[in-house]
Amino acid sequence: MPSISRPSSAALALALLTSSGLASAQAPPKSSIPLPLKNVRLYETGVGYFERSGRVDATSSLSLPVPTSHLDDALKTLVVIGTDGKTSVAGVEFGSSITPNMGRALAGLPSTDSAITYSSLLRSLKGGSVELRTARESVRGRIVDVLEAADSEAGAACSPLEANAKGAEKPAEGAATVPLRCVQDRQTTLLLLTPDAEVRRFRASEIVGVKATDPALAARLGAGLDAASAQGVEAPRKLRVMAQSTGDVTLGYVAEAPVWRSTYRMVLNGTADRGVLQGWALIHNDTDEEWKKVHVDLVNGRPDSFLFPLAAPRYGRRELVTPQEQLSTKPQLLGQTTDSLWGDEIGDAYGAGGLGLSGIGEGGGGRGEGIGLGSIGTIGHGSGTGSGDGASTVLSVGDLAAVAQAEGAEAGALFKYSLGAPIDLRPHGSALVPFMAQPIAARRIVWFTAPGDVGRSAARVKNDTQQTLPAGTIAFFEAGGFAGEAMLDRMKPGESRMLAFATELDVEIDTNAHATSEDTQLVTFEGQDIVEHYIRHHRIDYEIKNKSGGDRTVFLSLEFVRNTAVRGTDALDFDVATNKPLAVFDVAAKTQKVRRLEADEGLLRSHRIDKLTVAELKRMSASPKLPAAQRASLEEATRALLDADARQSLLPTRKAELSEVEADLARLRGYLSASKTGGDSERFVEQILKKEERMKELRTRIATLSTEVTSYRARARAALSNLTR
Repeated sequence: MPSISRPSSAALALALLTSSGLASAQAPPKSSIPLPLKNVRLYETGVGYFERSGRVDATSSLSLPVPTSHLDDALKTLVVIGTDGKTSVAGVEFGSSITPNMGRALAGLPSTDSAITYSSLLRSLKGGSVELRTARESVRGRIVDVLEAADSEAGAACSPLEANAKGAEKPAEGAATVPLRCVQDRQTTLLLLTPDAEVRRFRASEIVGVKATDPALAARLGAGLDAASAQGVEAPRKLRVMAQSTGDVTLGYVAEAPVWRSTYRMVLNGTADRGVLQGWALIHNDTDEEWKKVHVDLVNGRPDSFLFPLAAPRYGRRELVTPQEQLSTKPQLLGQTTDSLWGDEIGDAYGAGGLGLSGIGEGGGGRGEGIGLGSIGTIGHGSGTGSGDGASTVLSVGDLAAVAQAEGAEAGALFKYSLGAPIDLRPHGSALVPFMAQPIAARRIVWFTAPGDVGRSAARVKNDTQQTLPAGTIAFFEAGGFAGEAMLDRMKPGESRMLAFATELDVEIDTNAHATSEDTQLVTFEGQDIVEHYIRHHRIDYEIKNKSGGDRTVFLSLEFVRNTAVRGTDALDFDVATNKPLAVFDVAAKTQKVRRLEADEGLLRSHRIDKLTVAELKRMSASPKLPAAQRASLEEATRALLDADARQSLLPTRKAELSEVEADLARLRGYLSASKTGGDSERFVEQILKKEERMKELRTRIATLSTEVTSYRARARAALSNLTR
């Protein structure tokens, strides 16, 4: 007889699902009509607010089509915006959500770590009522068990033995039997109990389909497969609106949505200080629903929104308390004897200790993650400690940042851009739509970050609109064509930005000469330091070339602290983004000029008192701008430090003499020990006594000098401590 081929597990599982209809056993509710979508408001945080309006009644099948993955968001934000006064909403109804593990557990399937196989699907129906189909018959019954290939009884597939090789003896004509070749066939076997109490056995290769005839069993299996399916997360979940009367209603909810992004076009108007700014928004409809005449608002703000598990049923965990006398749920001798419990070997009597109960509890809560910002510091231009120069906090020379525009302020937490007309957008479609077009302050300039660098064509843009401009790309157009592009950071009303968009080849700026000088204005005592507040005077000659046929406005970034007064420019500005002042020069076409800039910087530097030198004290006290009281304190400290340094300078000589005397003493004592005559001994003793006297004098002198150095340094510190502002 021909051998029977064995289908693969995947094919059998597919046959089981398709033929039995279990994949769709959880029948969907009757078709419902989505409540019409009227308004969409998109935020920068990756969420959208969806507003739907329509007429409902007590028998209405209107629903909110929400993807399963967005169900939690919709449930925690669903709000009734308004009704016609006649209608009340009793709530929304939907099919319960279950996790993949819960779904598989309900369906009797293995956990998510294991694959769903043909055997596991059959085993999930164990004990249930099914209709089993083979190629020859359909049989109803209950599944008793599903035996794996290793546990099932071996069958045999046999075929006639082929003739031997040429020359082999053939069976005699009329022989009673024909030799057969038989191969054992092991495969999954299903045991079925029929309504007539007959137990029948079916091999997997015989089964064409299995259908659960128990509706509850079919529903659980369908729910488990839905939860285990990756596509189930994106499948729409119908939230049916339950109304108690007929009328109009408006519902809103929040769900995950693509972030809307902005991109700009700036049309520069020649030499005028204004341009036209066009704002375009890129929006996406990532749902399966077509947007028809939907009003779209674009919100330039970041309201807090978080994920929270809400839709799926949650179960608490209760403590398992076991009775003092632990009893089994099945008879001890069910299917076995006392001898089998005892075992054949010493130590096999596992039943002697009684039954131990243990359990594993798992929580049903959610899991949250967050990113916390720790200590965030600010970067201040020109600030520093130690001997570095920083901006003086005492001297008030000037405030270059005062020329910058005031920081923008928003009237509310959010700014909203409403598109001019409702839009149509297909499912999973995108659109680029305009959200603003209006004049804005934009001055065409040439920007140099440092003398000698290549200049950049740029625009100094001030947001003199009433709206915050979201961050985005910006393309510049002038002279009838494309000029370049840049990135625009978020700008509040009143804020300004320097936006470089191209390389400028016709304008150059270089430093011809740079001379500096300093005047100490004030010295203060601060703990272990004295702080010198001084003014650094700059005189800088810049050579500026404009080879173009048009006038140019040059902006040059200056490496000065904010506490600076600047003279010699046509104007001053301040770049908030880089925290640097800007010198502004107007340069006519086809010209080359030298412009002199003078600046006075109010600076400070710190000096460690224990590192101060006489030269530094003399330099500070010699400043004509120093207050008389401070000069007197510095001069007193200078004299004390001079005395300390004079004595300090003697210490190396005295210590060298002491070392020489100590060496001579050691040598003389050696001679004394080796001498044999009385005259030599007396001479060595006399010399040793003189050296010891000299050593005593030197040690006394060194100690005195050290004490005097400490004393004079203390006097210098005391004089410096009198320094006040």
